Amino acid sequence: MTRNRPWLFLSAVLMLLLATWNVAAQETLPPAPEGSFSVVVLPDTQAYKGRGTKAEPDSKAEVTNAVFDAYTKWIADNIERQRIVFVSHVGDIVDKNVPEQWEVARRAMDRFHGRAPYGISVGNHDMESNGDSSLFQRYFPESRFNDFAWYGASFRNEGDDQSISGDNANSFQLFSAEGMDFVFLHLECNAPDNVLAWADRVLERHADRRALLTTHMGLGPRDKPQTSRDFFDAPKGRMRWKKRHGARGNTPEQMWQKCYQKHQNLFIVFCGDQSRTQALHQTTLGHHGNPIHEVLSDYGSAGLRVYQFIPEDNLIQVYTYSPLQEKLCEGTTIVPDRAQHQFTLKYDMSP
Repeated sequence: MTRNRPWLFLSAVLMLLLATWNVAAQETLPPAPEGSFSVVVLPDTQAYKGRGTKAEPDSKAEVTNAVFDAYTKWIADNIERQRIVFVSHVGDIVDKNVPEQWEVARRAMDRFHGRAPYGISVGNHDMESNGDSSLFQRYFPESRFNDFAWYGASFRNEGDDQSISGDNANSFQLFSAEGMDFVFLHLECNAPDNVLAWADRVLERHADRRALLTTHMGLGPRDKPQTSRDFFDAPKGRMRWKKRHGARGNTPEQMWQKCYQKHQNLFIVFCGDQSRTQALHQTTLGHHGNPIHEVLSDYGSAGLRVYQFIPEDNLIQVYTYSPLQEKLCEGTTIVPDRAQHQFTLKYDMSP
């Protein structure tokens, strides 16, 4: 029949090509449109291979991290295309707190060092059980950032010993985008009260700026899992258990009660830590009636997060994108619902 009606055949081919193009377009991260800007959030980067790693304990090979490398290379290559104004790491930078892994981590982060502002939350794998983060401080000290105008400062303990909580283990950064001024806090896992008091002062001092915050533990199983299945199946929300700093440490719920909810300028809290929850978000009103978005992403090799701010629409478009697969995450075995990976958050960006 189509031999007598070539236009029908051409029309069918064009429709097929258009459908194929639409599917591909949906799977690919689009460039950030004019007037928008992006904040990229790196998930836990624990995919180390080689000598002495958890994945390959008997290996004699050099320590590498192909996932971390791919993520930071993508960021460096897409600063202009995605209008990236800030990069945040949720912590668990390393899998084992040893120099070999920290050297790999620093080389990875060096890819955009000096090209985009960034901050790092110290995860439970990045410190000892008592909160000693000396190795993190050796490879990412405050002195690494002091020459950048966007770097604010870090928490410092009284006295000379900064091994617990000091020297960039808790820090803040300042940046501006599309006429808006921001302050970005990075707090260590289970930050103690003296760190939270410092965070209060930073947020109060910069009350005229819109505030973002990254910490390691946030959302996940509400109560400490008693079995391996609890990490997957137990009720999820803001966690009421902790991993570091002993009796001094604060749970995510305590950090919310003591600090986060008090600040009118805080609008989003990023976290990681829970690979068996992987993706979760909720919105809660602070004391001043301000919506505070709490967003978990811990994808491993399945993707990083791009938060595209669209001031004209008062929306944050959230993309989960895999630089390794070069496509958007449409679902995972743990979280098959696409809406947990690609979604929007409301945020008033009017003057």
